[in-house]
Amino acid sequence: MSELRYLHKCSCMKRRVDIAINKSQNDVRISIYRKPTFTSIIIPYSSNHSIQQKYAAIRFLYNRLNTYQLHNEDYSQEENTIHNILYINSFPIRPQKPLDRAQNQIHSPPKPTHNWATFTYIGRQTTYITKIFKHSDIKIAYHTNNTIHNHLTYDNHNHNKFSSTGIYKRTCPDCNKAYIGKTGRNFIKRYNEHKRTFQNYRHTSRFAQHLNEHSHSFGSIDNIMQILHHQKKGPHLNTTEWFYIHKEAASGNHLNDNQKIFPNRIFDIILKIQHS
Repeated sequence: MSELRYLHKCSCMKRRVDIAINKSQNDVRISIYRKPTFTSIIIPYSSNHSIQQKYAAIRFLYNRLNTYQLHNEDYSQEENTIHNILYINSFPIRPQKPLDRAQNQIHSPPKPTHNWATFTYIGRQTTYITKIFKHSDIKIAYHTNNTIHNHLTYDNHNHNKFSSTGIYKRTCPDCNKAYIGKTGRNFIKRYNEHKRTFQNYRHTSRFAQHLNEHSHSFGSIDNIMQILHHQKKGPHLNTTEWFYIHKEAASGNHLNDNQKIFPNRIFDIILKIQHS
């Protein structure tokens, strides 16, 4: 029996499928082909990824298993291989529901299109938040920052922590009232702007206005400024600022404008999870 390794690329489906074609005088058998360098490694079950991403590879393996008309022996061998992949990557091994292969070949009607939103997966908080969209027209996709590139990239430059941009918290040294702010420039420049406003008795800064009205002192940058989140200028910076203002307002300790504080179900869910 001779073996032909056949790499089929279907342009309409935009996918690549590896199959091995074993030809004899009286029969042609198809089995799944894997390269000798195949390691059985997929996203581990213990990894901090969404459950949808973890099971994507498993769904692909089972879909491929039931797509081709494999002989019973080849079918069992491939199923054992899938179970081995599950075991190596700490997945729970559950028996597969028997499928009617003939029925599996019937093309299902096209599914309706949806709008998609992307969330950075950080744990169960993300799952709780995205449940809000369960009955909406919006479908959720996840991505993660837990990549090999982020783990292997090392910045050996010693940066001043106040030289970047993002969200900051400025605390009054006398009464501990807090002001949440954002800056697309570095934190040092924003600190100096607040300090000049305080020294000149101007009311362009609510934090400086509070200090002047109550005769409180203006401390050093290390004593009164806390960096909450490093973020570049853009819409994410605005959303992150609103969240921290919402968080500080929940404790009744904020100096921000009340017009920036509004009900937000997503923020409430995050705060509830953080306190649980």
